[in-house]
Amino acid sequence: MFNTVKEAWGEVGGLSKPSKMPSYGYSLSAFKCKVGSKLRKVLNSTCANCYALKGRYIFPNVQEALDKRMDKLENNPKWVDAMIFLIRHYCTKTKVFRWHDSGDLQSVQHLINIVNIAECTPNVKHWLPTREVTIVKKYKDLFGEFPSNLVVRISATMVNGVPHKFHEHSSTVATSHDLAIGHLCPAPKQDNKCGDCRACWDTNIKNVTYLEH
Repeated sequence: MFNTVKEAWGEVGGLSKPSKMPSYGYSLSAFKCKVGSKLRKVLNSTCANCYALKGRYIFPNVQEALDKRMDKLENNPKWVDAMIFLIRHYCTKTKVFRWHDSGDLQSVQHLINIVNIAECTPNVKHWLPTREVTIVKKYKDLFGEFPSNLVVRISATMVNGVPHKFHEHSSTVATSHDLAIGHLCPAPKQDNKCGDCRACWDTNIKNVTYLEH
């Protein structure tokens, strides 16, 4: 359907390339988070000090780009095919892709689209962190489990909180190493980068803990 990367890039509004990540990702404005918009007003929640609501993320040109992606996501029928094209192009070697280094799921249809993309890129592992529990529950009630190459991790709502129990993959935020549950993210000891770690994409790891920063 697409002849060039530039053409597909325009259909989705571009991908993101977080400095921490070993590969490309996809981001939306954190100001458009549904659950997150409520949690950021709650003291000691994992959204109260959201990194995607400060720094370069709030530059007008960045927010404009993120809003453009939201518009493409919601209104462009070519969005799914363009994402498949781009992930195949950029992630063939890295074999991993991260969803929403900022922002979150907007609807069940949004999640259905991501599942479709994962199914069409079986050689790439997808990681989707989310606080949209209701959306995930609705999807699972309708369709069952996710593809084996898509790890959906339900993010804990409170710092030093416990993992959500309804879904097998999760993540938590802790203030110290001794409060970590499951796998502790090694990034703080690796120049704030994933390095060789791929725990977030690993279906065998039930919970990943990130140190609060």
